[in-house]
Amino acid sequence: MTKTVPTLRDTIAQDLRTQISTGHLKPGTRLPSEPKLATHYKVSTPTIRQALALLQAEGLIEKSHGKGNFVRPLLRRITYTSGARIPLAPDLQTTIRTTNLRARGHLRSLLRVSAGSPLTEFLCLSHDGQCPHSLARIYIPRDLTPAEIPGESSWPQGVASLLPESRPALAEVQESVCARLPTPLEAATLRISSTLAVLTITRVAADTTGRVVEAALLVLPGDRTEAVFTTHHTTEDRRAEG
Repeated sequence: MTKTVPTLRDTIAQDLRTQISTGHLKPGTRLPSEPKLATHYKVSTPTIRQALALLQAEGLIEKSHGKGNFVRPLLRRITYTSGARIPLAPDLQTTIRTTNLRARGHLRSLLRVSAGSPLTEFLCLSHDGQCPHSLARIYIPRDLTPAEIPGESSWPQGVASLLPESRPALAEVQESVCARLPTPLEAATLRISSTLAVLTITRVAADTTGRVVEAALLVLPGDRTEAVFTTHHTTEDRRAEG
C-alpha cells in the first residue's frame, strides 16, 4: 500500500492547527503576516495561503481584510436532531421575522401548491453572543398560520403545535440533507467565509390528507454542525428481521 506523503501545505496547516488546539495560539491572536510565515516555514507565500485556507475552511482562523488572520473563538457545536424545527438552546438569542408572500418557483414545488398561493414565512436567526448560530426559513400556508405568532422565547420545535386542533394529524416528515457552499446572502448573514461549506436541511411535513403543512429550510455552518438521525424499531420490525 502506497503511503501518502503530506504536502508542505498540509504540514504547515497541521503545525498551526496543533498550536491552536494546545492553546499556544489563543482565540483572538493575530497570526504573523503571510510573508513572515513564509520565511519561518521556508516556503513560498502561495503555499502559506493554501495552508491558511485549510484552517479557514475548518473554522479555526478567520481573515479580516486589511488586518490579517486571527484565531477564531471556540465555536459552540450545533447538533441537529431529526424532526427539530430549528436548533435552539435556552441561552441563545433568536430573532424571528414574519413576512406574508406568494408561492413561487421552489416554494411552489415544496409545498405542492399553485403559483401565487398565500404563504407565511418565518425567518429565524439564532445568535450565540455576537456570533450568528443558525439560519432557518419556515413556510406555512397562510390559512394554517396561527392568529397569534409565538414569541421568540416560546417558539415551538414542531409544526404540529402550530396547527389548529381541528386539522388532520401529521402523517409524514421528509428531510433532505445537502452540503454545499453558501450563497453570498447566507455567508453575509452567518458571517462565514464564502468557501466554508454549509449543511442545508429541507424539511417537508404533510398531514394524513397528503397536504403539505410546512416547509423548513435550515442553513447551518459546516465547521460546527453535526446531524443526528435516530430510527426507532417497533416489535413488528424486530420480528420481521428475525
